[in-house]
Amino acid sequence: MSKKFLSGNEAFAEGIRLARPEVISAYPITPQTIVVERLSEMVEDGSLTAEYVHVESEHSALSCAIGASAAGARAFTATSSQGLLYMAECLYYAAGGRFPIVMMNADRSTALPWNIYGDQRDSLSQLDSGWIQAYAENAQEALDLALMSYKIAENKAVSTPYMANLDGFILTHTYETVDIPEREQADRFLPPYETDNRIDFDNPKNMAFSAGPDTNYIFKFKEHQGVLAARQVIRDTEKEFAEIFGRKYSGLIDTYLTDDADYILVTLGSIAGLCRETADKLRENGVKAGVVRIRYMRPFPNEEIAEALKNARAYGVLEKDISFGNEGAVFTNVNSALKKAGINISGYNFIGGLGGRNISAGDIQDIFSGLINGTDSVNFIGIGGVNNG
Repeated sequence: MSKKFLSGNEAFAEGIRLARPEVISAYPITPQTIVVERLSEMVEDGSLTAEYVHVESEHSALSCAIGASAAGARAFTATSSQGLLYMAECLYYAAGGRFPIVMMNADRSTALPWNIYGDQRDSLSQLDSGWIQAYAENAQEALDLALMSYKIAENKAVSTPYMANLDGFILTHTYETVDIPEREQADRFLPPYETDNRIDFDNPKNMAFSAGPDTNYIFKFKEHQGVLAARQVIRDTEKEFAEIFGRKYSGLIDTYLTDDADYILVTLGSIAGLCRETADKLRENGVKAGVVRIRYMRPFPNEEIAEALKNARAYGVLEKDISFGNEGAVFTNVNSALKKAGINISGYNFIGGLGGRNISAGDIQDIFSGLINGTDSVNFIGIGGVNNG
């Protein structure tokens, strides 16, 4: 392996290079632009052999990737924010067609007000689209997810498109030292793409067809089963990844100091590191604090969440998202996991980082104070303090 000083975007592009996509459909949008820029340079200098297609919109970008996948090619695209929403129609086509496209989404706030900075409202709005959804914490994980994503999505039991999410600017534009695998390692880990779910003139088949009430639900059930099958495939893929590359990942969630924790904060993405640092400081002062980072929102880690939180006195969910008029989507999912497992502990929702607003160590300390002392069920950080109703 070699080491490079890369941004999250550049690291993800390196991972895609190693995955050898055959078709890249590109439409740049801030803060995703650097990914498709770097991939265009790789195609131009010959370090990546791929058909690089300049399209006129995000809708066309995913439409192109769907066509490429239907022809049997490994396909990649990338987007962000309003671009993801513009291609939302196509998300359902890709998932329903069982096309294992990989897409990087640079998480960014959605309009209005217009804002280019990072929260997670774009990707979390598409949880029901049928895509696997992963959230990277740092540049190294971003690169590794780029490689693992194809292995997971293309597994015949899964056959589901994969959305890898990187926090806009905080991760996409922050530089870190990253280990770059060797080409031989990557090829050993990820073989060329082969599928029966493609256009075949020798063995014609019907694809992307209509289905009435008597059969439509069967296809939706199979689509659901494909996402659920990804649970084990993710574990198996990460085990093989560790054997070849020496880096270990922990499946659908990461846990930190949760075994004996009284108060646990659940979050996702790049903010997890600051949450862990805060938990360490609280431990020094006698507070048994812990952190859970959700790595995959789909398939959702119901059992893992329940196991991690079962002995806590209270838990909180910190997310950069709000389902207006209710609560954050992550909190809804976590709360559901606990209720299904028969676990009844106090839970609180903390909304922060919308439009890229900074979440400080002090904010996270206030969140833990809210867990210890009790607060309102939904809290907007920085608007009247933690306890704001």
